[in-house]
Amino acid sequence: MNLPNLLTTARMVLVPFFALLYVSEWEGRYIATATLFALAAFTDWLDGFIARRLDQTTPFGAFLDPVADKIIVATALVLIVGHYSDIWLTLPASVIVGREIVISALREWMAEVNLRNRVAVSWLGKVKTTMQMIAISVLLATPPWVYEIWTFSGYVLMYAAAMLTLVSMILYLVAAWPALRIGLERR
Repeated sequence: MNLPNLLTTARMVLVPFFALLYVSEWEGRYIATATLFALAAFTDWLDGFIARRLDQTTPFGAFLDPVADKIIVATALVLIVGHYSDIWLTLPASVIVGREIVISALREWMAEVNLRNRVAVSWLGKVKTTMQMIAISVLLATPPWVYEIWTFSGYVLMYAAAMLTLVSMILYLVAAWPALRIGLERR
């Protein structure tokens, strides 16, 4: 267990506290939850940076890091969608969660056929993740009944993240298509 893996594990341990804080009745819960989420997003970047810089990448870390990311993002999206009760947030949240499921399954399939490197994280995936983390942080920080520029910008960023999510999913599927086609032909 090295430092990057400890940071990733801490991000996962943070999820129930993050969720409980958001649904609490405490007045400062929105800013506090957004701060915890932003901290988790920062540790996502930090653990990868440390792992690469100090040559501490491990198979366990490669497995755990995307799992931790998906858990905290899915939890945040469920909380936001439930709290805002707005179809206009439900739609991009559904796209984002659906893409994560599809790409996780795709990566598992590609690893099974020893072609996982064809669906490695791209720069577009990193941009998508950054936009998604900012959008979620903004929406967590803003109470649903407060309609101001922050809420509007959170919606806009969420839609931009959903669009990047679709584009990156298509690019991953195109890259994986030869292997998927061979798998389909073997049936």
